[in-house]
Amino acid sequence: MIRRLDLLDTADDGITESEVFRLALQHSIAELGCVGGAVYLRGPMSALRLVSSTGLPSSVTRAWEIVDQDGPTATARAVRSGRPVWVAALPADLAEPTAPLLSRSGWFAVPLAHEGRAIGAITCLTGDNEEPGPEQRAFVTAVAEWTSNRLKRMPTPTRMRTDLDTTPVGTWEWDVRTGELLWDEAAMKVYQTEPGQFVPGVETWMKVVHPDDLASTLAAAERTIRTHAPFEAEYRVRRSDGGYAWTRASGHVVLDEDGQVARIVGKGWASDAARSTRDALSRALRHMSDAFLSVDEDWRITFANLEAERILGSADEQLFGRSLWDLPALRQVAGLEERCRTGAGQASAAGFDITLADTGRRYDLRIVPVPGGLTVYFTDVTDRRRREAEQAAAVEAAAERASRTAELTTQLASATTSEDVVTAVAQRVLPPFGAQALLVMVLEDEKLVRIGSVGGPCSFPEPMRAAHGMEPADAGPAGDAVRTGAPRFYSSREEWTADFPAAGNRPPSGQQAWAFLPLTASGHTFGVCVIAFDTEHRLTSEERTLLITISALVAHALERARLYEVELTRSEELQQALLPRGLPAVPEATVAARYLPAGGTSEVGGDWYDLIPLSAGQVALVAGDVMGHGLSEAATMGRLRTALHTLAALELPPDEIMGHLNDIVSGLGDHAYATCLFALYDSTDGSCTVVRAGHPPPLVVRPDGSTHFPEIAVNAPLGAAFPPFETTELELPAESLLVLYTDGLVESPQRDIDQGMDQLAGLLAGRADGADLEALCDSVTAGLLPGGPTADDAALLIARLHHVADRQVASWALPEGPEAAGEARRHVREQLARWHLDDLVMTTELLASELVGNVIRHANGPIGLRLLRSGTLVCEVSDASLTMPRIRRATDTDEGGRGLQLINALCERWGSRYTPDGKAIWTEQALPEAPEGADGADGADGADGADGADGADAEEEREGADGDEPAGAPGPPS
Repeated sequence: MIRRLDLLDTADDGITESEVFRLALQHSIAELGCVGGAVYLRGPMSALRLVSSTGLPSSVTRAWEIVDQDGPTATARAVRSGRPVWVAALPADLAEPTAPLLSRSGWFAVPLAHEGRAIGAITCLTGDNEEPGPEQRAFVTAVAEWTSNRLKRMPTPTRMRTDLDTTPVGTWEWDVRTGELLWDEAAMKVYQTEPGQFVPGVETWMKVVHPDDLASTLAAAERTIRTHAPFEAEYRVRRSDGGYAWTRASGHVVLDEDGQVARIVGKGWASDAARSTRDALSRALRHMSDAFLSVDEDWRITFANLEAERILGSADEQLFGRSLWDLPALRQVAGLEERCRTGAGQASAAGFDITLADTGRRYDLRIVPVPGGLTVYFTDVTDRRRREAEQAAAVEAAAERASRTAELTTQLASATTSEDVVTAVAQRVLPPFGAQALLVMVLEDEKLVRIGSVGGPCSFPEPMRAAHGMEPADAGPAGDAVRTGAPRFYSSREEWTADFPAAGNRPPSGQQAWAFLPLTASGHTFGVCVIAFDTEHRLTSEERTLLITISALVAHALERARLYEVELTRSEELQQALLPRGLPAVPEATVAARYLPAGGTSEVGGDWYDLIPLSAGQVALVAGDVMGHGLSEAATMGRLRTALHTLAALELPPDEIMGHLNDIVSGLGDHAYATCLFALYDSTDGSCTVVRAGHPPPLVVRPDGSTHFPEIAVNAPLGAAFPPFETTELELPAESLLVLYTDGLVESPQRDIDQGMDQLAGLLAGRADGADLEALCDSVTAGLLPGGPTADDAALLIARLHHVADRQVASWALPEGPEAAGEARRHVREQLARWHLDDLVMTTELLASELVGNVIRHANGPIGLRLLRSGTLVCEVSDASLTMPRIRRATDTDEGGRGLQLINALCERWGSRYTPDGKAIWTEQALPEAPEGADGADGADGADGADGADGADAEEEREGADGDEPAGAPGPPS
């Protein structure tokens, strides 16, 4: 409370009286927790006049603007007694039907004093009907004292100025029983009556009222007496010059003890100025350019200006009293009533557009709530909405073009081929400009050659002559755009023909307008982009500027794409050169393979596959992947392939081969890695030795169609491994499929490698027996890579494995003495006779004799001889020594050293390899063409030969029955 008083004391000295009253009321109401309050001041005669209020609506204060000073209200009693007064409720005879709140609330009033006399009161309306406590009483009393002190400092402290002082206001009191009417001096001035002429009776008032207004004014007074409602009237009074002046009057009734009206107390003031203002406003509304209507609470029209009459098609007298939506002009507006009522219910101005069916004009209808009804405005917005729609369409079109340009820029940035560039331009440029066709041509060998087109048929010649060294009229618009580097725009065929009348440069049929945009990059114009329209079309300056900007983007994108295509072609040529040009046909396996380069990049990869024929029915199957993309990785792949062929030709064991490859990759740098799978398959016994360096395992499809991934020992990738490498031995049935692949085939962002391997097995299940391997490769790649190229290269090798039949192999154990050579020759003669290879007997005997002689001279036993008839004839001699033979040049005086030279001369190729028990030296001869009807080897003979010579044959050899050199002859020196 003290803080509130301190806060009041800080108010400026220059504040107005109304501000003093407002502060006093606000703090009093806040301290007492009241719903509202008012300040009353003494007026003429026995009236207390309302000068300020807070928290009370006009419906409450209107009936209490004048309070009888002699009445029982708290305000009147406080002024009369000069002390604070609390009234719990109004007496029954003062209950106001127009303001029932006042009869159910408590009132607390504190007088305002000046020079010992009460001049007014601060009155607070409490909502809970509880009497204020001592502290609250003391606070409001202190506020009243502060208010009185503030008023004393003002220039005219005895006369409290209010806004009503700007217009003379008179107070009157009418005793309805006796007809006595009392006016104060101000009222006499308002009603144009001199004090000497005033007679205190209602007749005096009736004499000054204009005859036309008397009946309505008396009717208002009778209504107030009958209903106890506030009195309100506006009427004219006679002026001293014989004219009339407008006045307004308001008042309220005072009831007697029986509840009957005893008096009406009110005030009156001149309203000529207000009336003139209202008349001027009415004229302005009447002639304003917008249609204006006023309607009452039932939506009945009470006023319409001239524009409203014109729009609605009716005169004012025809509109008055009619419902808004019942008017013929508005009856066809769908949902008008619902929208109007919804807008009016918002308690604030609301608006929406309507279209009148009879005129087609569009109007903005605004509804503004006012006391006692609403006002309705109609503003013709037909042209404005059309312009807005055009502007919106233009903005939308510009936004769409900007969006498509941004999308075009993004799409061109990722375009890697000329086709990509043409597609991007067709998708992002043609639709927003309403074009139908696109043609892109570039200079090649001084000719414009089409590289892409979209849309209807284009009859431009292909190729067409470039403009260099030609007359402009002969070059045509496309050539001229390239020659000058300036765009050309034609909105009709006539414009084209006017510039290029030559018959060879006639515009293409079916098109009516064109834009020729030169493609310039790095200061060089290398082509032209033609945009065509099916109808005549004139491009705006903004559209032309945008197309020229777009052509620059297209030119740079196309230049990049053409460079990319050149680089990609070279990279693909390098990749194909490094991969096997064709896999050799070998009897041990039937193979098919695929290589799929990664898409979306010009960098080649390091994936590869290979098939390497070896000796004695063996073949190597390989798949590898150099990690990364680029020419360096492709070169590494080529080096590894070359090294692998060389190492395999030396017939080193698979683990040693992988160790050498690991050394090669390690020597390339710390970040060089590769994966590899090497499978050595022996068709004579179906064995397969597999070594795996960080590579996915192979898939085996058995002849019955079942699939499985064998458990292969895992080694680290090449470049990160530490030899020795661990190998795994497999036994594979004849006609099985062995599938090698790289991770790019089975792994992708959409699936992990395990899912891809399962899918691969599912695609090959049941496909081993008789399936065409080429079709099988296509099926696998289509199933695993349905979208074509991926982010990684992929390689696939499918091999159907064959076994050498038992009748095609014969092997014998030879003695470790000199007689071994003779036995070897005898076995050769007999076995080749069974195989019908008599033409090879002499050469093969000599080769076997030399090989056995070398073993006897330089190695140690046991000695084995094996003949293998497959795609070639292989003669193989094995021993227990690990010393490998090597060919050398013998001098004229050397007794030996010519054996291997003889072997090299007699066979197509020869070599040696380590075996689990030592080594084997082999020779290979081409088979003669089989005679018509010959089947090769006899099955029974082959079976016999496979177990070595029987006793009879051995005895025959020992006796020299074949006419050859004696048993035990060492043969030519080695």
